[in-house]
Amino acid sequence: MDFSDHLKDLSARAIKLQDQVKTEEATKQALILPFFSALGYDIFNPLEFQPEFTADIGIKQGEKVDYAILQDGKPVILIECKTVTDKLTKADSQLFRYFHTTTAKFGILTNGLDYKFFTDIEEKNKMDEKPFLIINILNIKEQDIIELKKFHKAIFDVNQIFSTASELKYLNEIKAILTNELEFTSEEFAKYFINEVYPGRATANVVKQFQSVVKKALNQFTSEIVSARIKSVLDKEKETEKIEAEKEAEGKFIDTTDEEIEAFFIVKGILRQAIDGNRVYYRDVQSYFSVLIDDSNRKPICRLYLTESKKCIGIMDARKTEIRFDLTTLDDLYKYTEQLLTAVKVYL
Repeated sequence: MDFSDHLKDLSARAIKLQDQVKTEEATKQALILPFFSALGYDIFNPLEFQPEFTADIGIKQGEKVDYAILQDGKPVILIECKTVTDKLTKADSQLFRYFHTTTAKFGILTNGLDYKFFTDIEEKNKMDEKPFLIINILNIKEQDIIELKKFHKAIFDVNQIFSTASELKYLNEIKAILTNELEFTSEEFAKYFINEVYPGRATANVVKQFQSVVKKALNQFTSEIVSARIKSVLDKEKETEKIEAEKEAEGKFIDTTDEEIEAFFIVKGILRQAIDGNRVYYRDVQSYFSVLIDDSNRKPICRLYLTESKKCIGIMDARKTEIRFDLTTLDDLYKYTEQLLTAVKVYL
C-alpha cells in the first residue's frame, strides 16, 4: 500500500471514529498515532517517537509535550495533541515555549482531524504564530499528499522542507484571503478595482456598490474557470471514446508504419520552429495519419496519406479546411514548411 492509500484509509477511519472518541487519550490512540505510523515512524520506539517529551524551561520544570520525533537523539518535530472536539483556533503556548528551547525545527498541533505545521519563518528559533501548512484528514487533497510526503521518515529532510515552507505559508494565506473575499468582499479589496476601472470618486456609496459587483465578478470568474476545465476533460473523454468507437467500427487494428512515424518526426521537427515539441502528437486511424496539437482533434495541423500507390499531405488552413499536396518522397515534406508553420500559428 502506497502513502496515498494510507492517507485515504486514515481519512475513512477518521470519518468513522470522529464521533466516538471523547478524550485526548482516545484521540491519540484512534487517530493521531495511526497518522504518524503512516508517515513511517515507529510509534512504539521511544528512541524515534518519544511520548511525554520533557525539556525544563526556566522556572517551569517537568513540562511535557505529547510527542517528539527524534533524529540522533535530538528532537526535530514536536507534537502537541488536543481532543478531537478542540477547534485549534490558536497556536499552543506550550508548543511555542518548547520550540524555543529545543533543537526542533517543526511543531505540529493536532486534534486528530486537523494538523497544523509550524516553523520559524518570521524569526529564527521562535515559532510562528501562523502555521505554514494545514491538513484536514477528512478532506485530503492531492497537494496535501505531496506536502505531507515530505515529512515521511524515509525522505524527511529538515532543510528541504524549511526552504519551501515560506512560499507554502504565504501561498496558503493568500488563498485564504481570496476565499474570504469571495464570500465577504472587503472595502479595501473593492477599492483596488475601483481605482482600476472607475473614473469617478470612490464615495461610500460607490464602494458599497462595488463590493457587490466585485464579489459577483470573482464568483463568475472562478465558476467559468472550473466550467472550462470540466468541459476540457469531458471533451477529451469524448474524443477518446470517438476514436475507440471508430476503431471498433472498423474492426481492424491500426498498424502505424515506420514510414508514418518517420513523417511525423519530420513534421514535428518543422513545427518546433514555432511551438514546443511536447505539444505535438499524432493519431493514426484507418484512412489517414494525423498530426495534432495538445493531442486534441480540435487542433489539427495536417493529415498524411501514405499508401503504396500514392503519398500526399493535407495541411489545414486558417478555417481548418484541408489542402492537399502530393509527395514523391518524405523529403518533400520540407517543401511545405511555410504552410505547416502557418497552420500551427492558429494555436499560439
